[in-house]
Amino acid sequence: MKFFKQALFTGALIMMFSASQAQQSTSFTQYHDNQIPFNSAYSLLDKAGAVNLNSRKQWAGIEGAPYTLQLNGSMPIEKINGAAGLSLTYDKFNIEKLTEVSVFFAKAVQLSDDNFFAASFNAGFRNYIASYSEVDPNDVSFRNDIRETVGTVGLGLMLYSPEKYYVGASLPRLSFRSLGTASVDDKRNYSNTYYFSGAYLFKLNEDVKFKPATLVAYSRTYDTQADISATVYLKDKFGFGVNYKTTDEIAGIISVILNNNLKFGYSYQTGFGSANIGKISKGSHEISVGIRFGKKAAQAKLL
Repeated sequence: MKFFKQALFTGALIMMFSASQAQQSTSFTQYHDNQIPFNSAYSLLDKAGAVNLNSRKQWAGIEGAPYTLQLNGSMPIEKINGAAGLSLTYDKFNIEKLTEVSVFFAKAVQLSDDNFFAASFNAGFRNYIASYSEVDPNDVSFRNDIRETVGTVGLGLMLYSPEKYYVGASLPRLSFRSLGTASVDDKRNYSNTYYFSGAYLFKLNEDVKFKPATLVAYSRTYDTQADISATVYLKDKFGFGVNYKTTDEIAGIISVILNNNLKFGYSYQTGFGSANIGKISKGSHEISVGIRFGKKAAQAKLL
């Protein structure tokens, strides 16, 4: 019985490792509407204050499947063409939990009437817990839990026109200090992930707009991953889109915008080919809510 449990857990660890490699660049299918978790310079595209919430349940129907909650907010500092805010992420995957908190400041320089160049800086910490004792507290092999806290800093750059396009590059989490029981193990250091993003808003006519977007994640420890999406907006009120991830996953996205300052989004993602686990999973579900406030909230924002 003990051998069976150990074999079962070893298999689970292999699955978790493979999945974590695919997920290390934590991303949402609705990334095109909220880049702050990846590049806080994006906060400058909106002159209104904003609070955004994303909730993602991956592989629904599988016990211990990944769950991610992301909350961020920003406030404009109009006098200096800047913005400041807070970003919070909570990730849970079986016995693993990861919590990240960071504050950020962003500043833009106007290059021409419609074009800006922005830079951002963020700092915070991430806390990682792996509760191996939950597997079998009576087995010495799984007696020691892992608790690790690392301080982080990050940088972001973005070239943009508030109503037309953005192109960005960032390193949102550079770990510079390690504390806790796992700090002596160099192999547990978090690998740096670089993000490259871009989007363009095409105005086909007064009632229809089209926005292609992409988010690419690069790290030396796993294969480069890319998200590619395309969204059509009708009358600035409804959005219908599709997202493709190079890990062989595809998603459908719908969004509803009320009075330019309240937005609801939903997406359903599933895999195909080698990534298809449809027989044991109900796919991945993602819900987003965005609230804009302040004097500039009456202006529509689709980029």
